[in-house]
Amino acid sequence: MREYKIIRTERKSIGIQITKELEVIVRAPSIVPEKYLDEIVNEKADWIEKHIEIQKRKNQAQTAYEVSESDAEELKALAKKVIPPKVEYYSRIMGVKPSSVKITSAHSRFGSCSGKNAICFSYILMRYPEEAIDYVVVHELAHIKHHNHSRSFYNFIGKFMPDYKQREKLLRPDTY
Repeated sequence: MREYKIIRTERKSIGIQITKELEVIVRAPSIVPEKYLDEIVNEKADWIEKHIEIQKRKNQAQTAYEVSESDAEELKALAKKVIPPKVEYYSRIMGVKPSSVKITSAHSRFGSCSGKNAICFSYILMRYPEEAIDYVVVHELAHIKHHNHSRSFYNFIGKFMPDYKQREKLLRPDTY
């Protein structure tokens, strides 16, 4: 049986959580016997293992974003040189226009598009292949027309980048 930590609370249900450190936490009402919690953890062993693997992949992705200060400065300079011409090129062929384009230090996302069509790109993108960078540019520009991730949004991307699904996979640390 897998080790786990119990946190007793005034809650009414039992919850299982996998932490960033891959620790299994069981939150349970004070009155539930530990023997019963052991049974629950055994029953949920497959779920626990699956979510430990998911958390491991998330941890790997976070590690892929970590860069030294000097590397960060180089990547930012490169991003400022590489991304704006790509935005200009794809904006023209897609028939959309962002209100602004910024390079950020974001570590949780490669790009974003605000409700006012301001687009931001993380300098971390410079660590990925050009095909992946182009995909993120097209993805964010598509948000100017579709502020969601609907079928229409992806159909719009597909018009300009038919292989977008393969390019999207390049952004996953386990496939790069």
